[in-house]
Amino acid sequence: MSPAVEPRYFNRELSWLAFNQRVLEEAQDPDVPLLERLKFLAITSSNLDEFFMVRVGGLSALAEAGRRKKDPAGLTPSAQLKEISRRTHEMVALQYECYRDALEPQCASHGITRIRREELTKDHLLYLEQFFMEQIYPVLTPMGIHKEQGFPLVKDLSLHVIARLKPEEGSKDSRIAVIPIELGLDRFVRLPVPGRHAYVLVEDVVCLFCDRFFAGQTLLECVPFRITRNADLGVREDEAPDLLAGMQEVLIARKSSDCVRLEISEGVTRKTLQMLTDALGVPEAGVYAVDGPLDLKFCMTLGSLEGFDELTYEPWPPRNVCGIDPVHSIFDQMKQKPYLLIHPFEEFDPVVRLVEEAAEDEGVIAIKQVLYRTSRRSPIVAALMKAARNGKYVTVIVELKARFDEARNIEQAQALEREGAQVIYGIRGLKTHAKCCLVLRRESDGIRRYMHFGTGNYNESTALLYSDVSYLTCDEDLGNEAAVFFNTIAGFSEPPRFRIIEAAPLGLRDRLVELIDGEAERKKQGQEASIMAKINSLVDPAIIDALYRASDAGVKVRMNIRGICCLRPGVPGLSENITVTSIVDRFLEHSRIFYFHHGGSELTFISSADWMTRNLDRRIELLVPIHDRAGKRRLVEVMDTYFKDTVKARRLMPDGTYERVRAGGRKKRLRSQEVLYDTAAERARRAESARQKMFEPHRPQEAG
Repeated sequence: MSPAVEPRYFNRELSWLAFNQRVLEEAQDPDVPLLERLKFLAITSSNLDEFFMVRVGGLSALAEAGRRKKDPAGLTPSAQLKEISRRTHEMVALQYECYRDALEPQCASHGITRIRREELTKDHLLYLEQFFMEQIYPVLTPMGIHKEQGFPLVKDLSLHVIARLKPEEGSKDSRIAVIPIELGLDRFVRLPVPGRHAYVLVEDVVCLFCDRFFAGQTLLECVPFRITRNADLGVREDEAPDLLAGMQEVLIARKSSDCVRLEISEGVTRKTLQMLTDALGVPEAGVYAVDGPLDLKFCMTLGSLEGFDELTYEPWPPRNVCGIDPVHSIFDQMKQKPYLLIHPFEEFDPVVRLVEEAAEDEGVIAIKQVLYRTSRRSPIVAALMKAARNGKYVTVIVELKARFDEARNIEQAQALEREGAQVIYGIRGLKTHAKCCLVLRRESDGIRRYMHFGTGNYNESTALLYSDVSYLTCDEDLGNEAAVFFNTIAGFSEPPRFRIIEAAPLGLRDRLVELIDGEAERKKQGQEASIMAKINSLVDPAIIDALYRASDAGVKVRMNIRGICCLRPGVPGLSENITVTSIVDRFLEHSRIFYFHHGGSELTFISSADWMTRNLDRRIELLVPIHDRAGKRRLVEVMDTYFKDTVKARRLMPDGTYERVRAGGRKKRLRSQEVLYDTAAERARRAESARQKMFEPHRPQEAG
């Protein structure tokens, strides 16, 4: 292995920005339907919000503390911030170029029109003035700024308007006021224009009639702005005996943390901008003056407008899972065989059904489940509450430290407690990220364990948007280990050595390195060896170094990595046998699937964990083997399909850039998500056809 390759790793933050650039490319792609392009643009904006809150916020804190420790790519926090600023300013410019020069004009050609202030007619102005006085003026309240009182608390990620007024008689200092545009106001103000979806953005209406708030004063300037605060704040668990109270304090602290980004309209005067940056303490690199509307997440609403079906993807409704009959008991069917489900191509409903049926089934005596992120009105949480009311022994590990879902998880944990469930607020010092549900049912031959293992959250809403894997089984060996897993994290048991599954932070990294090194050793002995992995992120240096060793031994390593990849592929003497591709398409790739040739016995796994240091050291995660032949074969087929993509795949190059994979020569045009959906549809059709050919007699009920 060549030691001369420097650096051996890509920087994590810049690799993430490269991922967001790939999302932006979908918004720029004319082959993507127009309204879908708007959604991708909104996603890039949402992604950047979280990136600034967490990653830039954390790096800023390190830089201010004088930390100079270099990351594996050789960059200090200050050096990372400098390069991040350059890349994000470029990205924001491309976002607005895409919106301004491509998407907005094309929307207008289809009747979806944003009317700018300078384009308003006299009738428009009369309509908007009445709307402002009736719907906006009574709601909003300006906050005058006085030097002796300091700057008011400005809410994170919310639209505001700064108004600069003419100085008072005898004074040279301009007066300023901040007007929060409350969340209760719709971002869009529809105009009565026949035949068109014409609208004005609410901040433009506020600026248009802003002088109404300051009767008798001269308004010099009125400009929308938005700030982002550092959200990389956590509870010191060693100092917080009550985790629930500690997390509530963190949520409060985020409201007044340091400002790391200021977004403001490009036309702002230097004087007003200086007043804002001084008051908020925003560094110059954190100022983003944009030529267009702030917070492009509003494009998601435009992308979801009804009546424009020709501008969207054709519907791909989830298909009924092959072989699972919605009429018959999920328990009876799971006893017959295990089920491997590929979401969102196949329904998430069987996973929900498992918990809902368990809540009412007389034979079920206990349910144990980990909840990391759920939906706002989660049917699974509702079923767990019902189970507790019905006298089942319900144990739920609710992760209170799931970033940006803390408030919802606190609320749901308290609701579960009120119904009598035993709730554990996560594990001290760790985040519980495993996806596991265990149902214990008393049957004629004893207690049987029914399980769900997954790669995604117990969230039926995101299950329609994220590509994930579920495994439903009542395998006895897996059931025994699942029971040990829950008893270990819920009590004070000494961490066990698992025989079948593996868990982080106990031994998951060691197990993965062992599997990778095993392939390298077989290759050195002249045997066939190969590795396939589908993950969201690859950051951990120990895993990367093991993959480099495998490549050096001649092992063919194929990786599908949606987002961050710190491994440098295709470098002679280091990684020439490793290829990395990324898929960005209509569904967010989220599943974690691993394959090792293992001397021909072929080991396949699903996991909740990405190959990141945080997942392997600071989270509770699971690695679950798939032993049944049909499940193993299907996972390999899924990965092979992704590696054959010539429409939505990009290949990571040795210099860190990504190139589109295109059909050429013998390669056929293949879009992996489309193939997976068509495959799920065909499986569902065959299963339905088989059911229709069967005769099922009605039998009299047994006497009760």
